[in-house]
Amino acid sequence: MPNDPVNARRQIDASPAKRLVVSRLSAGKPRGTFPKPASIAYGPAMTDPKDDVARDWLGEPGETPRPDPRAAARGHGKPVLPKRFYEQAGVDAVEGGFRLTLDGRPARTPARHLLVLPTRALAERVVAEWQGQVGVIDPSRMPLTRLANSAIDGVADRREAVADDLGAYAGTDLVAYRAGDPPRLVAAQSAAWDPIVDWARDAFGARLILSEGVMHVEQPDATLAALRAEIGKVESPFRLAALHTMTTLTGSLLIALAVLHGRLTPQEGWAAGHVDETFQASVWGGDSEAEARLMARKAEFEAAAETAFLA
Repeated sequence: MPNDPVNARRQIDASPAKRLVVSRLSAGKPRGTFPKPASIAYGPAMTDPKDDVARDWLGEPGETPRPDPRAAARGHGKPVLPKRFYEQAGVDAVEGGFRLTLDGRPARTPARHLLVLPTRALAERVVAEWQGQVGVIDPSRMPLTRLANSAIDGVADRREAVADDLGAYAGTDLVAYRAGDPPRLVAAQSAAWDPIVDWARDAFGARLILSEGVMHVEQPDATLAALRAEIGKVESPFRLAALHTMTTLTGSLLIALAVLHGRLTPQEGWAAGHVDETFQASVWGGDSEAEARLMARKAEFEAAAETAFLA
C-alpha cells in the first residue's frame, strides 16, 4: 500500500550490531498489478493443433500441465526445460515494428500475441537470446524476451494500472529512508542517494523529505504529482515495463527514473539500489546462494535498462 513503507521498501534495524536488511526477494516484489511472465510461447495461433509445435510442451493458453513425477524426481524437483526445436531465430519487419520468427514462423507471447519489438536493435538482441539457447530453451537466460512478453501481455493494455503501481513508490522511495548509524553506512547512503535526490528536485521539481529509520514520512503532494507526471510521460509499453522492473528490483522510483533518463548508468543504478547489501557483505561476509540470487536479479535489472535504451 502506498502509505505503508514496510511493504514498499527494505526494513533496517537501527541497531548497529544487528542491522539486517530484508531481502528484496520479498520487499521488492511488484504490487499485484503487473503480471510476471511464467513461460514463453511462440508459433502462430493455428486451428489445427497438430501444426503448433509449441503446444506439446506449453499446452493450450490457460491450461495447467500435469506434473510428471518421474521427470521431477530425475531433476530433483526442478522444472524440465523444453528442447530447442528450431534451427534459426530471425526478425521480420512488419507493421508496428519487428517480429521475432523461429524457422520463419512468427513467435508469440504466453498470451498468444505476436512477439513484435518496437525497434530492430531490440529485436536483434531478442533474436540473440533465442540463438544462444543450447539444447534446451531456458527462460531464465532470456531476460529481454521475458520483459518483452510482459510489455506486450501485461502493460500495453493496462498502462494506467501499471503507472498507478509505479506512482505508489513515489511516496515510499528507498532513497528517502536513511540509516542513523553506523557512520560508514550513513556516508555510503548519502554518497549514493543525495545526488539522485538533488537531480529529481532539479529535473522534475520533486522535493523529497528524508527520514531516518523506517518511520513513514509523508511526501509533499507536489512531489508525488511531479513524479507521477513523469511516469505518465513514458508512453512506450516497453519503456514502462522496463521502468517498472527497475523500480521493483531496487525499491526506488527515483533510481529507475535516473537510469531511464541516462542520469545513471545501469551499473550505477544497481549499485545505488544495493548500498545496504554491499555494506552488509563488507561487515558479515558474502553468502554464495544470496549472491547468486542477487546476480540473477542484476541481470534482470540490466536487461530492463537495455530495453529502455533500445526501445
